[in-house]
This record gives sequence, structure tokens and C-alpha cells, in this order.
Amino acid sequence: MALTLIFIIFTIFLSPTKAENIKLFREYIGAEFTNVKFSDLPINPNLQFDFILSFAIDYTNSTSSPTPTNGKFNVFWDTINLSPTQVSSIKNKHPNVRVGLSLGGDSVSNNPAYFQPKSINSWVSNAVSSLTHIIEHFKLDGIDIDYEHFKGDPDTFAECIGQLISILKRKGLVKYASIAPFDDQDVQIHYQTLWKKYGHVIDYVNFQFYAYDNSTTIPQFIDYFEQQRKNYKGGKILTSFISDGSKGLAPGKGFFSACEMLKKRQQLFGIFVWCADESKNLGFRYEKQSQNLLASL
Repeated sequence: MALTLIFIIFTIFLSPTKAENIKLFREYIGAEFTNVKFSDLPINPNLQFDFILSFAIDYTNSTSSPTPTNGKFNVFWDTINLSPTQVSSIKNKHPNVRVGLSLGGDSVSNNPAYFQPKSINSWVSNAVSSLTHIIEHFKLDGIDIDYEHFKGDPDTFAECIGQLISILKRKGLVKYASIAPFDDQDVQIHYQTLWKKYGHVIDYVNFQFYAYDNSTTIPQFIDYFEQQRKNYKGGKILTSFISDGSKGLAPGKGFFSACEMLKKRQQLFGIFVWCADESKNLGFRYEKQSQNLLASL
């Protein structure tokens, strides 16, 4: 009896955790000011659907020469079409919808948006204060980290972002957090350092697979996915595409076939899209296809 019990315990602890597909669809929205609205998008009621407002940036919101503010975030998305009232409306109409915000992004007024803290403590304090106001004003549910340029070392980035997410979660201001790295050496070292220290407070990895070359094949895409599973061990790595299909494995050139392969492996942790602003002119046809695939899990 004792030997049987020991064997069972041994098996439980040494057996690999079973992978599991997730019915999660996410879409960035608001960065390109194309007058896109939440209500424009098709929303499958059988999925978890996340809108990600893009972006909140710790720069002054001067249109002429924005400058870094050491963690004091301002809103840079289309607040006319994506207002607090519209956030509440889409969430009331669709109980499966969550709305979050993304930090950083690639640029501000056509210049790189740098992560540029003066110190860990001052940046975290300013970020918690300013983001609390934005999150409460817009009644948001989560946070995404999409810094792509850095004037701070990886350890400082890890502590600033890790502490920020931890505090926002502890205060009950956000329910989930994600990161959005891509395959660039400087970007990866910053995000992997963050993951090693604070991966336990990060729920999803919105890996930008569309940052790869547009000659990407299905086998290459699968290899890229496996590599990121190693880089962010234990994380829910979401697949992704860019609306116009200009980079990465395009939705019209094999993306969904690759997702079907991951689905069979029980590794399709969700799909996200950059971005609704661009998909509007395409009638959101790939969003519909993505959601149909996820709903079939």
C-alpha cells in the first residue's frame, strides 16, 4: 500500500503538465485613429474576447515634441470612438468581452517610445498612480506590456514592470496581464529577464509572430512557436498575425493551417491580431475565421 502511494505521488510530480487549447481571442485597437469602434468587430459569444487599447505611454501628450515622463502615463488611443462610455457599453452587451490597455508601443509622434525610467522606485510609483486613474476612468480589466525600445537595462525593466503588474493585481485593479515581445535580441533579453523574475504574474505572452519575415513558411512558424515556448517556459504563447498580411505568416498563406497543427497538439493558447484599425477595411474576415477556429476547440 505504501509503495503504491509513493508511486502515485512520484507519477503526479514527474508527469508533464498536460497542454490545453484556450478559447481566447485578442485584438489591439485604437492606435491608428481610423474611427474603428468596439461594436464594428464580430464577437463570438463562445470565446473569451479581449480588446487591447493601444496605447498608454509615459510621455507628455504634446503633439509637437512629446518627452518621457518617468512613469506618468497618458492616453494615446482614439478616445472619441473608444471612450469610457463605449467600454462600458461593449462589456454590458457582450459578457465575454474584457477591455485592457497596452503600455508603450513602437512610437510616439513618429519617434521611438522608449522605456526610460529615472529609478525603479520613482517609475513604479508614478506608473501605479497614473495607471490607476486611467484604469478606473475607463473601467478596464487588464494590462499588456508592449515596450519595444529601451534606455534602461533588462533588470531595471524587469523590476519596474514586474512590480507594476504585481501591485495592480494585488490592488484588484487588473485581472490579467500580458507581454508582447518579438524576435529581436534587445527586446528578447528585456522580456526574458522579466519572465524569469515575474513570469508568475504574467498570464499571456502575445508574441509578435508577424514581426518575422513575410516569407515565413508553416514549418518555420511552428519552429518559431516552439522556440518561444522554450524562451517563456510554462507561458501561454498566443499565435498572431498582422491584418494586412505584410509580415510573418499571413492569414491567407498558411497561418490558419499552422494554428490547426497547434490545435491538434493541444498548444493553441489563443490568437491575437494587430490590429482592428487596419482590419476595418478588410471587413474583419480574418477575425471571423480566427474566432470560428477557436470556437471549434
